[in-house]
Amino acid sequence: MARDFTLSSFRNLLQTLSGAGYSFSTVAGYARMPRSRTVVLRHDVDASPGNSICTALSEKALGIRGTYYFRYGRHGFDSGAIRQISGMGHEAGYHYEDLAFAWRRANRADREQETAAAAFESFRFNLHKLREIAEIETICMHGSPMSPADSRLMWRYFDYKDHGIMTEPYMDISFEDMLYLTDTGRRWDGSAFSLRDKAGFAKKGSPEGYGDWKVVPLQGSLMNMTDRSAALQAKYQFHETADIEKAARAAKLPDKIMMTVHPQRWDDMIIPWLSELISQKAKNSVKYFLIKIH
Repeated sequence: MARDFTLSSFRNLLQTLSGAGYSFSTVAGYARMPRSRTVVLRHDVDASPGNSICTALSEKALGIRGTYYFRYGRHGFDSGAIRQISGMGHEAGYHYEDLAFAWRRANRADREQETAAAAFESFRFNLHKLREIAEIETICMHGSPMSPADSRLMWRYFDYKDHGIMTEPYMDISFEDMLYLTDTGRRWDGSAFSLRDKAGFAKKGSPEGYGDWKVVPLQGSLMNMTDRSAALQAKYQFHETADIEKAARAAKLPDKIMMTVHPQRWDDMIIPWLSELISQKAKNSVKYFLIKIH
């Protein structure tokens, strides 16, 4: 049986979707001009930026462009990887987790607005640093499963659109007619192991609503699910990459898809592939426990 989550299986998936009549779009490209029969291709670069270069090269060879979201970690942005990937025609964006970091430093849940203000200063600084490397038009939250704080809470008090940001996929894109696929948990049905990177984060809105937020999530978005968007996501369940390919060949997928890929999961080399497999199984156990206590 062929191994899943290899670069070869990733290329096969892209080729199958292309053969089924799908075009591919960056997040910014879709925000400017939504089109039908489209896969919005998103990559969350949580680790191993070298793997991101490999997926970017695979996509370039197929004439495909996607969006790569980069974290600001203790080593800073990998400027070489960002420039190389941007140079291939892919979009770069900021994978922000500033509120999770600020919350850890503040250690006070009752100081939400003050903590959000500190997080937003960090967000602006990091966005500026990333913009010294590449043009940035979209941002996307990093789930930070070890933190009780959701970094999207910043947008209750601040508006990213005031700083030249066009789109945040969790906030600004409707999923009432778009399927959300993510390889979170190193599987395509890993929502049980994801605290925040999943459809249905806040079905019918958060308990307190969004009336006082600076950025109100679009109805039908992942942050403000409607019955229609929830029903669409529930209709499709896939476990392996081959399951998605089979549905594409049988014309059993919706016309619009957002596919989130974590490039560190995809590797042809057996040792890194096994290392990621073992590591992800351990992470899934921890995440499952954290979700239960949340």
